[in-house]
Amino acid sequence: MQPPIARREPHTHQLHGDARTDEYHWLRRRDNPEVIAYLEAENRYRDSVLQPLSPLVERIYEEMLARIQEDKVDVPAQDGPYFYYSRTVKGLQYRIHARKLAQTRMELDLAPEEVILDLNGLAEGSGFFNVTLLRLSPDHNRLAYLENRDGTDRYTLRVKDLRTGEFLPDEIPDVFLVGSLEWDASGTHLFYVTVDDTQRPYRLWRHRLGDLGGDVLLAEEHDVTFSFTLGKSRSGRHLFLNSESKTTSEVRVLAADAPTGEWSLFRPRVEGIEYYLEDWGDDFLILTNEDAENFRLMACPVTDPRHEAWRSLIPYDPAIYLQGIHPFAGALIVAGRQDGLSQLWVLSAGELRRLSWSEPVYSVDVWRNREYGAKSALIAYESRVTPETIYELDLLSLKLTLLRQDEIPGGYDPAQYRQERIWANAEDGTRVPMSAVYRAGARDGGPAPLLLHGYGSYGMSTEPGFNPMLLTLLDRGVVVVAAHVRGGSEMGRHWYEDGKLLRKRNTFTDFVACAKELVQYGWTTPELLAASGRSAGGLLMGAIVNLAPELFKVVSAGVPFVDVVTTMLDASIPLTTLEWDEWGNPAAPEYYGYMKSYSPYDNVEAKAYPHLYVFTGLNDPRVAFWEPVKWVARLRATKTDAHQLVLKTLMGAGHGGSSGRYARLREFAEEYAFLLHHIGIDA
Repeated sequence: MQPPIARREPHTHQLHGDARTDEYHWLRRRDNPEVIAYLEAENRYRDSVLQPLSPLVERIYEEMLARIQEDKVDVPAQDGPYFYYSRTVKGLQYRIHARKLAQTRMELDLAPEEVILDLNGLAEGSGFFNVTLLRLSPDHNRLAYLENRDGTDRYTLRVKDLRTGEFLPDEIPDVFLVGSLEWDASGTHLFYVTVDDTQRPYRLWRHRLGDLGGDVLLAEEHDVTFSFTLGKSRSGRHLFLNSESKTTSEVRVLAADAPTGEWSLFRPRVEGIEYYLEDWGDDFLILTNEDAENFRLMACPVTDPRHEAWRSLIPYDPAIYLQGIHPFAGALIVAGRQDGLSQLWVLSAGELRRLSWSEPVYSVDVWRNREYGAKSALIAYESRVTPETIYELDLLSLKLTLLRQDEIPGGYDPAQYRQERIWANAEDGTRVPMSAVYRAGARDGGPAPLLLHGYGSYGMSTEPGFNPMLLTLLDRGVVVVAAHVRGGSEMGRHWYEDGKLLRKRNTFTDFVACAKELVQYGWTTPELLAASGRSAGGLLMGAIVNLAPELFKVVSAGVPFVDVVTTMLDASIPLTTLEWDEWGNPAAPEYYGYMKSYSPYDNVEAKAYPHLYVFTGLNDPRVAFWEPVKWVARLRATKTDAHQLVLKTLMGAGHGGSSGRYARLREFAEEYAFLLHHIGIDA
């Protein structure tokens, strides 16, 4: 079967004296039957290419399925009189959320289960279904949550009465998917954040339970580069409304026991200064980058939030990047990064202590704690060879008690695998870390098949965690390496700043440097090297195949942000205005020229490219479907090689792909089969 060829329809615009031609501009029109027909033709072609690989796809799918716990119960977290958890059941696509009435963890086995929300029943009849932000009323009698059935960021707020099992008539559309829903202290009012036409969370509302149609608009963010995030302090005493851009923030505060009271502005926004609030005892805690690139932790009395009343809670250390604060009644957990790895510190009885771990490469974080008054906290730990492990941490002694380590069905022996931290030299001499994992002996015979993956945007770090699905690659002798390129925060806030705006190219050249280093030192060869990335990581893939296509045999780009200039020029596209502080606004000539120098779509050339596996979702609000579609069309018409180029469009999903866990697993199996086949592994 021959690949579909998209017709060309010249579309030219002038900006900053530059005539930019986009012959595939027409593919943006999702309401055009010709566009839908083209996407369906691409899907058929992709299916025909993968058909010979179907035995490999099935083997990989079955192997991955055999290595995940289909029946799995999360570690319960205490909240008042209940322990809450979620679980999965073999054969069911979605989670079941439940609770048990118990005073201590020791009583859980004997306590009966109460299912509070079964997503499988709710999802019936929907091709896509997702639930976020489960919020329990303070008296534990009602559950508010957000659901979505089309893959966009527009969710519907629903409320369930847990005493009767009935859903209340209170139903509110257009609520943002995260950071957008909280109860007041009495459980009579809900606060929520809705989105505008571009799906920017911009309005805060108050809803009195049972009062249909009488919701009160409390705040609106008019600056299109800012958005709202709503949260509640861990103590439950305060509600916080953050208004933030990528560089600046301000917070409004409301006492949770005064739902109809006035929200007070804690400190007005100051360009370039970010701060975030919590409460702890009689104080507000302030995590801020004011005079501290890697953030400092300050405190002030709740009764006196004036800037002059702020005091340092712990000494500022520029080698430590503080990223989160988790107060408990008797202690404070501080999350951050040091030495390129995630770290946790505990402040109690006036002493700050860091938790220590034995492995050289790992990831650690605070888990799903609910009870503010608890004397212990749940901590999640993993590494590239250690499955997720949940500990109970005594907040005074710092003693760790193992509660659960994920089981890998079929048997898993970590002694059979190796993990390493290795380094590459970037173009400017910067040392770029990588974390590698492989099966013992995989590198003994010389260069090995290797998958290099990365992200490198928004300050989001690629953590060296455990992924049971990768075992199907590792057991075939594939080395898997994460490139911790600039644009993330692995090495601190400066690592992020050095990979954004007019330094964005560092992200791409860092990844190329990692690939070159792995080839130079005999880890792999270009014939054995695969690469993958999703979303902004898909942008990374698009950039590196333009910069150094000869280094990679095959590349997978998921929901890739590849038409940077077009998207950043169009303020009507969801999230565009919020991203100007990340990529720049191309209305300014300096940013336009810089973006155009790396935008994958604008830099497609008549040359040989690697084999390419591209996938997207028709309803994706974050990276519009037409970006990868146009990119593939231009590549088909321009590239000079005969390598395979396939595009898969999920016609009823969004940015995250399929919503069901088995459907997602099959998508990974197809992607892995394509990658393995092209680096010479078909068995």
